[in-house]
Amino acid sequence: MSDAAGSGGGSGGVIDPDVDLHVAAQRAETAGRGKWRVLAAISAGGVLGALARYGATVLWPGSVWTIFGVNVVGCALIGVLMVLVSERGLGHALVRPFLGVGVLGGFTTFSTYAVDVARLLERGDGLAAMAYAAGTFAGAMGAVWLGVALTRAAVARAGAPE
Repeated sequence: MSDAAGSGGGSGGVIDPDVDLHVAAQRAETAGRGKWRVLAAISAGGVLGALARYGATVLWPGSVWTIFGVNVVGCALIGVLMVLVSERGLGHALVRPFLGVGVLGGFTTFSTYAVDVARLLERGDGLAAMAYAAGTFAGAMGAVWLGVALTRAAVARAGAPE
């Protein structure tokens, strides 16, 4: 597993886009020209993720369950990605910022989820609002857990001698 400074495997180590400015090694990640590569990767990924979410709402319009599905699928993929990048050290150093923060961060949405809950409440549908709020939380957390567990199992099985 890589440390907090992001010195895991892969090409040049994993860059942790969630910088803790109290840690000197992480603060160094924000200095110099390298930060522009990280910002460009996050931005490009964010555009792709947001477009994918928009596409889902075009395909399945008018239902809070579209955003529920987007958030649950996105969380499962985040679980898969974090195992592959953080624990296995796979990929280029910009994979995590591009796919994790960018694509999957742009794909998943807390703000639309919150607006959907508020709209259900405004319609007087408190039971649906609470079910949607709790269901999204449980579904998202369960999806991350399942993504992590299945990916770890698949990686272990792939690395096991026959």
